[in-house]
Amino acid sequence: MLMSSADKTAKLYYGPSSFRVLRPGNHVLCAVTGEPIPLTELRYWSAERQEPYASCEIATRRLLGSDTTGQ
Repeated sequence: MLMSSADKTAKLYYGPSSFRVLRPGNHVLCAVTGEPIPLTELRYWSAERQEPYASCEIATRRLLGSDTTGQ
């Protein structure tokens, strides 16, 4: 079966207020949970660490030094 770019994980460059697609795809994986995040729903990332987060809670925990999701 052939896979389109829509079935692949994208590679992004994360800037302070936007991101740039380096490799096409339709989602990225949360750096903490591994959960797929559709690019259309990606709102939280760290430009310094170059990693995406699935939610503001996960991003806050990661940036405060706790890598666990509390689950």
